[in-house]
Amino acid sequence: MKKLLLINGPNLNLLGTREPGIYGHMTLADIEKALKNIAFTDGFELLTFQSNHEGALIDRVHKAKTEDIAGIVINPAGYTHTSVALRDALAGVAIPFIEVHLSNIYKRESFRHHSYFSDLAEGVICGLGWQGYVYALRQLASKQS
Repeated sequence: MKKLLLINGPNLNLLGTREPGIYGHMTLADIEKALKNIAFTDGFELLTFQSNHEGALIDRVHKAKTEDIAGIVINPAGYTHTSVALRDALAGVAIPFIEVHLSNIYKRESFRHHSYFSDLAEGVICGLGWQGYVYALRQLASKQS
């Protein structure tokens, strides 16, 4: 079974309770469970990872290269706007990825309008809530079929 990887960055462990007007009411565990079911139905295994630490996220991206991961769905969260190191890790492993944001980053503070990842990503989905993950997952899966 081909594998896909879902990576979530800092503070996404607080989903469901953190600013639900912006990020929704679903917890990260709820989202991961739903996505694992969708991936399985589509013939894929979905591995998941969340960390509040930049180095742990970088290490997880590096590990993906040795696990034969076919694609990555990543929400870099606050690192979207700050992490050249995480960007370099994704470039270094050369695994196709889609960048996802629950909120529409372009309707928020101006510092959120720049992403260090978008120009490397297969696509960018923002502002569609947790369904953005579903679209990203299905897109990566369709490229593997």
